[in-house]
Amino acid sequence: MGGFAIFALVVFIFAILVLFLSVKAVPQGAEYTVERFGKYTSTLTPGLNIIIPIVYRVGSKLNMMEQVKDVPSQDIITKDNAMVTVDGVVFFQIMDAPKAAYEVSDLSTAILNLVMTNIRTVMGCMALDDLLSKRDEINARLLDVVDEATHPWGVKVTRIEIKDIAPPKDLVEALGRQMKAERLKRASILEAEGQRESEILRAEGDKQSAILEAEGRRDSAFKDAEARERLAKAEANATLMVSKAISEGDIQAINYFVAQKYIESLKDIASADNSKLILMPLEASSVIGALGGVSEIAKEIFNKKGT
Repeated sequence: MGGFAIFALVVFIFAILVLFLSVKAVPQGAEYTVERFGKYTSTLTPGLNIIIPIVYRVGSKLNMMEQVKDVPSQDIITKDNAMVTVDGVVFFQIMDAPKAAYEVSDLSTAILNLVMTNIRTVMGCMALDDLLSKRDEINARLLDVVDEATHPWGVKVTRIEIKDIAPPKDLVEALGRQMKAERLKRASILEAEGQRESEILRAEGDKQSAILEAEGRRDSAFKDAEARERLAKAEANATLMVSKAISEGDIQAINYFVAQKYIESLKDIASADNSKLILMPLEASSVIGALGGVSEIAKEIFNKKGT
């Protein structure tokens, strides 16, 4: 009984060990490759799986979720011979577990080295200004190249991002001076354009002022001409009336006409610029008589109207 008990215990322990080796629980987001005597046969998906121990064994345990790796910083010489330090980050996901396990050794290291090599290739053929201003274009070119290169490995590269581009200190100072010069240039251009606009507006204002002034002089000249025309008509009518009165033999009209011309002549002589002192015989009685004639004419006109 003692030997049989020991044998049964050994068989029980062996059965427990075989059962433990046969049952494989694969977590979500992972896949295991199965090998038979070292050759790949199948892939275990997430969940509970059973294999035959000793004959079959788990080869590689692969993470099928999207993974991220930091790309180490490296020095790159640009197309215009500027030295810059660049680092980045790469996102990838295993799409085919057998290829990722058996097509390449150390998948993560291979992807990082591939990314670093292509960063030097892509960024090395660009000038520094393009390097600093076209990150989206650089990321897109890197993604196309690296994704195509990793396709045989069963890997999908989803994104490559350049994190930091660090030029040397002296180059940063030179770029700062260049940006300052550009800002001063733009400020000078804006100031010149402002002065030009101001001069144009001032010229337009002067033009409008001259036009308005000319129109004012024109209107004034028209009004002066109209006033002179009315005055001439009034004088012509007055002369016509006096002439008619003279033709009818009215002595008072003759006196009025002579007195008017006499007084106008005295006014012209007195208002002359070169007349400082006037010494001439004046017959006041003649002027008064002429004024009396004017008074008589007015009386006759009023009497006729009253009649």
